[in-house]
Amino acid sequence: MEQVWANRAASAEAAVTRRHLKRLWALPGTQLGVVAWPPARRDRMFGHWHYWWQAHLLDCLIDAQLRDPNPERRKRIRRQIRSHRLRNVGRWINDYYDDMAWLALALERASRLVGIDCHRALDKLTDQFVKAWVPEDGGGIPWRKQDQFFNAAANGPAGIFLARYGDRLKRAQQMADWIDATLIDPETHLVFDGIKAGSLSRAQYTYCQGVVLGLETELAARTGDPRHAPRVYRLVDAVDKEMAPAGVIKGAGGGDGGLFGGVTARYLALVATTLPGDSADDVAARDTARKLVLSSAQSAWDYRQTVGGLPVFGPFWDRTAELPSTAGAQAEFVEGAVTGSEVPERDLSVQLSGWMLMEAAYNVTADNVSAESSDE
Repeated sequence: MEQVWANRAASAEAAVTRRHLKRLWALPGTQLGVVAWPPARRDRMFGHWHYWWQAHLLDCLIDAQLRDPNPERRKRIRRQIRSHRLRNVGRWINDYYDDMAWLALALERASRLVGIDCHRALDKLTDQFVKAWVPEDGGGIPWRKQDQFFNAAANGPAGIFLARYGDRLKRAQQMADWIDATLIDPETHLVFDGIKAGSLSRAQYTYCQGVVLGLETELAARTGDPRHAPRVYRLVDAVDKEMAPAGVIKGAGGGDGGLFGGVTARYLALVATTLPGDSADDVAARDTARKLVLSSAQSAWDYRQTVGGLPVFGPFWDRTAELPSTAGAQAEFVEGAVTGSEVPERDLSVQLSGWMLMEAAYNVTADNVSAESSDE
């Protein structure tokens, strides 16, 4: 099965590469992901570019480089990093801590696993997360600057990053402990969205489960502290029961929601490949995580459309994908989030999620040992 998933991941990569990767403002040596396909004029001009979508595009390129090392792709990774900063008006940071956490995770992997020096950017981003920690205000770190909403979507990926970079394991553990004490539903054991002024936002998004799984798995592997693995067991079981009908991770439409399933799959794959231990609970958590990734990936592949021999994935992996066109409403940035296009398959986020899922399926079937939690 390893080769099957390698081939499918390569097809997903080729689809995004051919349809979405373009020079930024026609400048040589640049590249970003056009946010829609087929694109409108404003998309081709990168009038919209969506910082955190580009971070996941970079992460997917790194996945592909680990699967099939290639000098040309390494150039693409470098171009993506350079162009992200250029489009972000010469800066790495923005006002959203979750956005910055996704970029930090991708840059850390580019540095550690692909050998691209990103230390200046990583140090700037680390400083943002460390200084944003405000337990006296009820956090956690907030969702965005000048805000008092503390959520899993910021603390989860920032915690994973701090566990991996700069010897910040203690702070990463504090973030995991804050999530566990504040945002876990006592009935389903799923992760709530966040909290503001003592009032819980009780929404339960798939990607929030994913980042908490990633954080607790990373800490279990890196610290050996016994409190982390049981949290992974509990949450894997909750995702299996509550968020994967018939074994397929729930979809969340287009726009920002298009990335939610892929993020969940990425960190389920981390559980499957990296959670340490040989107890029955360790084995069961890894097996369940692997099963969820593979059953979701098979379903997404079965329900894909094909254009030019390459896949178009749907936002819901348990139903047939729709072919996108330039007709209908387009994704829009509204109150800090990106809404979905009328046909969600048009959104880069949805296609990145499908690609991420194929890479996750490859990772859980590959013979190689995961490099994610190594310090090499």
